[in-house]
Amino acid sequence: MTITAPTESTRTPDAGPDPTRKYARAAGIFYLLTFLSSIPALILIGPVLNDPAFVTGAGQDTSVLWGCLLDTVNALTAVGSAVAVYSVVKRQNGSMALGFVTSRLVEAAVVMIGVVSLLAVVTMRQEFAGSGADAASVTVTANALVDVRNWTFLFGPGLMPVFNAILFGTLLYRSRLVPRIIPTIGLVGAPLLFAAFIANLFGVFSQVSTASFLLTLPIAAWELTVGLWMTFKGFNRSAVEALPAPSAA
Repeated sequence: MTITAPTESTRTPDAGPDPTRKYARAAGIFYLLTFLSSIPALILIGPVLNDPAFVTGAGQDTSVLWGCLLDTVNALTAVGSAVAVYSVVKRQNGSMALGFVTSRLVEAAVVMIGVVSLLAVVTMRQEFAGSGADAASVTVTANALVDVRNWTFLFGPGLMPVFNAILFGTLLYRSRLVPRIIPTIGLVGAPLLFAAFIANLFGVFSQVSTASFLLTLPIAAWELTVGLWMTFKGFNRSAVEALPAPSAA
């Protein structure tokens, strides 16, 4: 029996670099940046949220401005996380992929409304001393702007992640681009977060409460886990290859 060396035509070609790796890494980094920006932002804007007399007092403008800047980063990275993976997940389902991008855009827009509202309060505080305006009317207006921001916090980070998890989680679960346990956490957490949203909307308990924290925890775990996995592991190579070709999709 004669053994011959494999020729060029019979050798299995190297798989080569994964063309989707950069998209997964970018999306993962954007997901992680939403965590790194949103949590300190909530702390930094605390003075304007918790002090009804902020607009007529000495104020902590620098802290609030930094918090607004971080919330802006949060909004932009939310959009970036969806745009980064769009070209990959649309091969699983184009309509759901577009819906995911749209839900992220809506979330970012709502967050930015809250940012602009707080920046308006800072401007009012800076101009109040030399304006001769009535303190009571200025306080009422400023507190109304803070209320706008509080509502955006409910309808933005408090609601839109429900749709994000359903859309992106379903895409990842069906395509197996990441281990199925990861999107499962998001799909389980979505109805829990929606329940918290309804309870907050009708005043059953506040958005900053133990009950809200427990109902929000699964969604937070999903977003952190998928962000870490995409950053350091990327997408399952065989699952990517099983998706329809871009032209067919």
